[in-house]
Amino acid sequence: METNDRITVILAHLRGGVVGIYAQKKLNELDKELETQDWDDFIKEIKTTFNNKSKAADTKWKIETFKQGKQYTVNFIIEFEVLAIKADTDELYTIFLLKKNA
Repeated sequence: METNDRITVILAHLRGGVVGIYAQKKLNELDKELETQDWDDFIKEIKTTFNNKSKAADTKWKIETFKQGKQYTVNFIIEFEVLAIKADTDELYTIFLLKKNA
């Protein structure tokens, strides 16, 4: 089976959310490409894009920019605490961000 066909089959199974957007973008790129894609490069791109480190970095960015605004304090604290756990921040940095964003 040709590499582009294998990649297309895998991308066709990715649906919904960020994964679906990525799959559609990649399928559009494959339609425009005249050359055969490299299988190892595709696997590396998938692993890099959807690994836990990128999720932690996204969560860390969210907690650093998360503001209370007009939310009730209890709701803000709960959501902030969940983000802090997902971002795996230490206690001092979490307290600093809490003071800064509340």
